[in-house]
Amino acid sequence: MAGSRGVIISVILLATLAGVAAAMQLRSSSGTADGDSVTETLSHDPSANQEKSSAVNSDSLVPSKTFPVTIRKPAGPPRVATNLKDFHGEAVTVACSTCHSTRSPNLQNKTPQSLDEFHSGMKFSHGTVSCLSCHNAADYDSLQLADGHRVEFIDVMTLCGQCHGPQMRDFEHGVHGGLNGYWDLSRGPQQKNNCVDCHNPHTPQFPKMQPTFKPKDRFLEQSRSEH
Repeated sequence: MAGSRGVIISVILLATLAGVAAAMQLRSSSGTADGDSVTETLSHDPSANQEKSSAVNSDSLVPSKTFPVTIRKPAGPPRVATNLKDFHGEAVTVACSTCHSTRSPNLQNKTPQSLDEFHSGMKFSHGTVSCLSCHNAADYDSLQLADGHRVEFIDVMTLCGQCHGPQMRDFEHGVHGGLNGYWDLSRGPQQKNNCVDCHNPHTPQFPKMQPTFKPKDRFLEQSRSEH
């Protein structure tokens, strides 16, 4: 009897141990599968979080308001002085086309010496171009590109840029030509000068200048005298 009880107890213990082992093995395999999925999820989350963080950071770097950049423009076609005055005492000026529309264009006018009737005494030094290289022979109140396309006087920079490419490139990058306003467009607007604000279209090259000494700095002179 005692022997049979011992056998029964042993069987129960073995069954219990087998059940515990099976449960532990099942839990272990389930945990491994879960762990793989968690690891995979974590491997994707950092990049997603990083992209989200980058997007937030990039948005925070963009100014809430950006002011415009404008370029000064001429008022329009130039007016020619007649040395006459109206009944109000104001100077009388005429448009270019007032006279040029009454005669055929002269393609031979390339130097100031050839201007024997109008614009006498005008200074002209602009490479090898002639008057009609820039002025529109079909409408003297406008300009023209090298390919014959019409350009309004207010868009004269388009005409300048077709030949002066390096200067136009530097202008666009802010290293040629003056400006007023703000470098930081989040603080205020910026206005750039036009080519003709600084250059005379007929004599665009600046005259040669002799460098001079800088102005006297009274604060600098004072600090030197103290030593």
